[in-house]
Amino acid sequence: MMRPKSTAYDLPPRMLRRSKTLKSGKVWVGYYYNGRNADGSRVEIALGGDLAEAKRKWADLECQPAPTGTLAEVFERYIKDVLPTKAPRTRGENLLALKNLRPMFDTAPLDAITPQHIAKYRDKRTAKVSANREISLLSHVWNMAREWGYTARENPVRGVKKNKEHSRSFYADEAIWQAVQLHACPELKAAMQLAYLTGQRTADVLKMRLSDIDKDALLVRQGKTGKFLRIALTVDGMRSELGALIDTLTKRTGKLTLSFYILAMPNGQPLTYTMLRNRFDDARSAASVSQTDAKLADRIKQFQFRDIRAKAASDIDDITAASKLLGHAGERITADVYRRAGEKVNPTR
Repeated sequence: MMRPKSTAYDLPPRMLRRSKTLKSGKVWVGYYYNGRNADGSRVEIALGGDLAEAKRKWADLECQPAPTGTLAEVFERYIKDVLPTKAPRTRGENLLALKNLRPMFDTAPLDAITPQHIAKYRDKRTAKVSANREISLLSHVWNMAREWGYTARENPVRGVKKNKEHSRSFYADEAIWQAVQLHACPELKAAMQLAYLTGQRTADVLKMRLSDIDKDALLVRQGKTGKFLRIALTVDGMRSELGALIDTLTKRTGKLTLSFYILAMPNGQPLTYTMLRNRFDDARSAASVSQTDAKLADRIKQFQFRDIRAKAASDIDDITAASKLLGHAGERITADVYRRAGEKVNPTR
């Protein structure tokens, strides 16, 4: 009979925990298998510092199934291994989603979670759109758990209905556009024009560099999809409006020459998302207050910088051309989500 463990009661038989305090003050923890070599002598086999991974290695050495863990272990590994591979903004959104998911699912054993638990979480969340994003993230976390060997069960998110969502339908018409442009500072005005003429996402517009200008094209690598685009600066031998804007923004003097980015502050500092957001909010507020038409003022208040991408898609008559500029794989998402001005049609006669 195997002697009962006197320490580390939370670990499987023959698994040991070692810890020591480093010079930095940080406590290092490692796990080992208390085994025997070919001669029968005792030997400790390193299992690593990740408890979940150590348990799987222990299971291989014991020739038996790995202990069933909780979602907390999977969440921790997801944060460590998967989140760093995502774009900074996506990483932040995922961390916020995990903050909401973990109180409900951290202590749940993997093999005990059912679709009913997912549906219950969905129904309790008051933020319905956020709940959809969180459930989608949970689905990916579960798929990674299967890949890592934590569980062989089917994804419990499969078949659970999401909350119904309505695509944003706001369109910034010329009156709204001109009102905000009138109150925009030079760097905001340039950012709005660059976003509109390229049809790109805010993050991709802000990261455009001088080195992305290749003769008669602006090179864009979309951060969300990885799609590579060459947006023409010269069309039919003539400089396009985008080309003229790029020419203006690259003719810099003084401190502006220090910036490697197309959009920059007068002191040469790159225009960041926070700077853009603050300037846009100020211009929108000033534009709204200055209106005598209450309906126009209310519409201006609804305008968001991200609506510029939809405005670009809506203002191009050819949907195929609009879809290509936005970098979509097909025209359906362009038509369903980004075309907001209404389709142009001819009358009966």
